[in-house]
Amino acid sequence: MRENNSLNIRKIAILSMFVTISLTIFVLESLMPPVVNIPGIKPGFANIVTLFLLVNTNKRSAFTVLIVRIILASIFAGQIMSLFYSLSGGILSLLAMSIVLYITKKKTVWFASVVGAIFHNIGQILAAVVVLGSWTVICYLPVLLISGCITGLITGLITEFLDRSLAKGAFLDRLNKILCVKKVS
Repeated sequence: MRENNSLNIRKIAILSMFVTISLTIFVLESLMPPVVNIPGIKPGFANIVTLFLLVNTNKRSAFTVLIVRIILASIFAGQIMSLFYSLSGGILSLLAMSIVLYITKKKTVWFASVVGAIFHNIGQILAAVVVLGSWTVICYLPVLLISGCITGLITGLITEFLDRSLAKGAFLDRLNKILCVKKVS
């Protein structure tokens, strides 16, 4: 019983660390000047943490960190209305990336990231349709899809680099042991 409690505490601590890392990335990204002057287009570097967890641990850990980060980021940014858009995009993105990683046996992280970015934008546009009660916002989708492909590729390549760098150490083995992830060959 005591060992189980200790494991749960360590699991919460590890997931909290990943939430903190992704929130820090989100805050730093929000301080950057926009690359292009089109609203809604940003790199999405906080997704590196979600994608890293999806590749190296399990969907539950990635989902937990994603949801907590989105809620806290909306509160910190003082934009509660963005919560609906972010949740719509984030959940759809996570689902799409999970499917791609399952189909490709986690071999094309960069491609999963691009697909995730595309579905994130689709989720946000669908949320805008619901909020605004108008389909006219779909006109904005091609611009978002192009930017999503570019930013998704960059995020995916960074995640692949990070994954390869950390695979050389014992970090991932310890992480999976704490998060109770079974190794799949």
